[in-house]
Amino acid sequence: MDGGGEFPCAPSHTPNVPLKEKERPRFSLRKRTEVRVGSIPRRFNMLLEVKNLKTHFEIGGRRLFGRRRFHPAVDGVDLTLRAGETLAIVGESGSGKSTLARSILRLIPPTEGEVYFHGKNLMALPPAEMRKMRQKMQMIFQDPYASLNPRMTVLDLVAEPLDVHLSLSRAEREAMVVAMLSRVGLSSDMRYRYPHEFSGGQRQRIGIARAMILHPDLVVADEPVSALDVSIQGQVLALLSDLQTEFRLAYLFISHDLSLVRRFANRTAVMYRGRIVEMAESRTLADHPLHPYTQRLQAAVPAADPRRRDLPPVHSSFHSRCQHTTDRPFQLVEAEPEHFVACHLSNVPSDSEPLV
Repeated sequence: MDGGGEFPCAPSHTPNVPLKEKERPRFSLRKRTEVRVGSIPRRFNMLLEVKNLKTHFEIGGRRLFGRRRFHPAVDGVDLTLRAGETLAIVGESGSGKSTLARSILRLIPPTEGEVYFHGKNLMALPPAEMRKMRQKMQMIFQDPYASLNPRMTVLDLVAEPLDVHLSLSRAEREAMVVAMLSRVGLSSDMRYRYPHEFSGGQRQRIGIARAMILHPDLVVADEPVSALDVSIQGQVLALLSDLQTEFRLAYLFISHDLSLVRRFANRTAVMYRGRIVEMAESRTLADHPLHPYTQRLQAAVPAADPRRRDLPPVHSSFHSRCQHTTDRPFQLVEAEPEHFVACHLSNVPSDSEPLV
């Protein structure tokens, strides 16, 4: 690694030409697919626990004597996440996936609920304590270009969490950045370049390096590969898998691609209108979905011959178009071992315990 000393703004030996993704080392998803999918052992510690989380946004104008109206973007979500586990949140656009993730990190102030991280309720922490806790909670954003400041070099972008949370010398700061860039498959010569000089996949690697530089325990990945080419998606997912194994990370992985999360995540939760309607092991949910909304998501995946596949009907206790709507309270019940669903038409035993 390079040592300390004075560094020019742009070294003369660094060409001002973006490198192509094909120059980056290629990764294989084979190992990830075989190792990571499955149940996480109970001996792994509980890292994150979300209880009745709600985030409501005020909508429309308010008259002098009018009543305030709110939209429930997240409406009573309960979930758990263990160390080293990947929990995927899937659903259509507008279902509340990103709002849920940002509410958990307190990037958006929740309206109600509790979020326990390492046993501490984040909703009750004062700003100074919450700032310290953010060292162990990082986020990878969807747009790899919009999330990077175009006026900052890669060195300053990746080192920004170090500047906020740690007091390092200039040499230590640069050494850590060079090591992390190398870990995500980027050359140390790139640290003096700017975001516009990189391809989309390389920009996302920069975002991943920035999120991993503090070695967090929880990483929220908000559709980190949706803006990338299919050939690059596999490389980025393999990189995330390797980093999870190395640092024993827990991922809260947001996506709308059920086939992708089936290979990448241990468990999958399906969101609709701010609520989780089904949650199970990823392969079980992909192969045997119980909730009609999950079945419709599966049916929406393009098929070789769509005429040979029937679209299942929508039945849900809260769906505005459902002809089987009832007054039963909304709750997730365990229809099968470790398979939770919120639908009274899924042959759920009456004595099943709700998920709390």
